[in-house]
Amino acid sequence: MTTHPSSAERGVGPLLRAWREQRRVSQLELALRADSSARHISFVETGRSRPSEEMVLRLAEHLDVPVRERNALLLAAGYAPRYPETPLDDPALGALRAGIERLISGYEPYPALVVDALYNVVAANRGVMTLVDGVCESLLEPPLNAMRLALHPRGLAPRIRNLRAWRGHLLEQMERQIALHRSEPLRALYEEVAAYPAPGADPVDEPSEPVPYFALPLRIEHGGRTLSFISSIATFNTPMDVTVAELAIETLLPADPATVKYLQAHLP
Repeated sequence: MTTHPSSAERGVGPLLRAWREQRRVSQLELALRADSSARHISFVETGRSRPSEEMVLRLAEHLDVPVRERNALLLAAGYAPRYPETPLDDPALGALRAGIERLISGYEPYPALVVDALYNVVAANRGVMTLVDGVCESLLEPPLNAMRLALHPRGLAPRIRNLRAWRGHLLEQMERQIALHRSEPLRALYEEVAAYPAPGADPVDEPSEPVPYFALPLRIEHGGRTLSFISSIATFNTPMDVTVAELAIETLLPADPATVKYLQAHLP
C-alpha cells in the first residue's frame, strides 16, 4: 500500500513533491497545468523558492489534494489555513444537515446513509435501520461505523451472500482513500477490519430469475430473502469546509424487482 510522508516533514516543498509523485505527475506536466515553469516547480520542491499562497492553492488544485491537506500545505508554506473545519452540529451547517435528512428520507424505502472520512455514520434512513435489525448491539452504539458493521463477524457479514467479493470491494475502497488522504486513524481502521475472519468461497445463491447486474451487487439476507443492491456514492462539489469535503452519501439502489417489492412491503 502506498504511503505519504509523515506530517512531521518540514517545509512545503517536500510535501508538494510527495503529492506530485503520488499522482505520478512530472514537474513539467504540473508546471504546464499550473501556468508555471518546471524550473520554478523544482525550486519550490527543493526549498530554493517560497511559493505564494495562490501558487500553493493552484498546485494543490491540479494535484487533487484533499481539502484538509491543502490546509497542511498552506501551514507548511507559512500561510494561514484557508478552509475551516466546522463541526457537523454547528448552527452554521444547519441547512446542510436539513438537506441531507430530506435527501436520505426521500430515498426511503431504499437504504441511504451519510458517512464521514472514517466511515462513521452521521445520518441514516429507515431503510438502513431495517437492514441492520438483529445486528449485535455493541456494533450499533455510537459512533456506528459502516465498515465494522459490514465486515464484523457479529455484524452484517454472516448475512452477506457474496461476502468474499463484497469484502474485497470494501477493502479496496479503503485502500484508495488511504492513498488519497494521509490518515493514520483510517489506516488503523483498515488494519482492524482487514483482520476480521476472511470468508472462503461464497455460497451458491443464485436469484430465481437471471439478473444482468451492471455493477457488483451487495446481496444480503433479510427475513429469509436475499436482497440485491447496487451501491452509489456521492460527495459535495467544490467544498469549502473540511467537514463537508469528507462527507459521502451512499445510497443502495435495488438491483432486482424482488428487492423493490420486499422493501416496499416492509417499509411503507
